Amino acid sequence: WQRIYSRFEIKNENNSRSKKYEDWYSARPEYVEKMMDRSQKYLFYVVGEVEKRGMPSEIALLPMIESAYNPIANSRSKAVGIWQFIPSTGRLYGLKQDWWQDKRRNIVDATNAALDYLQKLHALFGTWDLALAAYNAGEGTVGRAIAKNKAKGLPTDYAHLKLPTETKDYVPKLQAIKNIISNPNQYGLYIDPIPNKPYFTYVEAPAVIDADLAANLAEISYDEFLLLNSEHRRPLIRTSEKSQQFILPINAADTFVKNLSQNEKPLVSWNIYQPKHNEKIKAIANKFDMEESELIKANDLNPQKSIKSSTIILVSKKEGTETNANRDIDETKIQNDNKPETYVKPDEYRVKPGDTLTKIAKKYRIPIDELKDINQMNSPDIQIGSILRLQRKN
Repeated sequence: WQRIYSRFEIKNENNSRSKKYEDWYSARPEYVEKMMDRSQKYLFYVVGEVEKRGMPSEIALLPMIESAYNPIANSRSKAVGIWQFIPSTGRLYGLKQDWWQDKRRNIVDATNAALDYLQKLHALFGTWDLALAAYNAGEGTVGRAIAKNKAKGLPTDYAHLKLPTETKDYVPKLQAIKNIISNPNQYGLYIDPIPNKPYFTYVEAPAVIDADLAANLAEISYDEFLLLNSEHRRPLIRTSEKSQQFILPINAADTFVKNLSQNEKPLVSWNIYQPKHNEKIKAIANKFDMEESELIKANDLNPQKSIKSSTIILVSKKEGTETNANRDIDETKIQNDNKPETYVKPDEYRVKPGDTLTKIAKKYRIPIDELKDINQMNSPDIQIGSILRLQRKN
């Protein structure tokens, strides 16, 4: 923690908004404790990457206000991971998302992508508070707010811009975290020290392996394994390459390598299955001696919907049979209903005749209150030809 707060560089802006969040965190010591405890696995790595780039160490605290350092956090806007990338921005920064994995949850890849994006925003806007505002609301939102103030001859710094409420609170919330990190006792909080050394490392792993077996070979809990390898979305982890890498606690890496070399049992307990036309979930579960709930969970199936014909799902491998889990797969045949969200919402919408705020909110899957807040509207009235902003997350 001392390493972090000794490298704070962003100008302090203590005000009523930051005080509000200091009070909020102070009133929730269990939440703060859980957030800090969760961050212990990742902070050393994130701080190191921030320092390599010459960025302020406050940036390493940003996942605390984005996700409370939860790698499997999801938001209403489909943002995922500790850095809360929405699907389109994640893809833009090279974070692969498919049925098998979601790299927005990978600590290393997502951190590098987030720092790339933040550096781009800093270069674009010139100050860290504006870069952070753009990370939260989108560069278009901040750019338009700056342009409006310029046109009116008003200051264009963060404090004077007309921004969505969440974005106005974003930097003050980070300020509150900074203040708490620097002096937790002042807020009636205790923060456990974190060793100033790496928590995790990489190990080579087979191209196809059960996730729970990988955890067992490392002699760590399944939850611990998932917190470090949370990009994997299935109980079967596979890659098209000859091998892959897992992230493991340093004290478990050698254990994994040793146990893997001595393991004589099958690495896979799953098969890839193509359902027959109109075959029901229950029938498939019975065929492979599975509970329906297990089949649904493994494949993220919607029990209210039929499995589409010619799709591919995971099923339990029957004892004594060979696995086909390493075979080539036509990825387009994987259950389409279960793929990550591919719909990309536009940044803006021009109001047309017959539009109502309710219709627009429904069309673009936004709660009306959120749509009003993004556009700082006090009433649901809209004018034909006016522009509504539809997004504020990065």
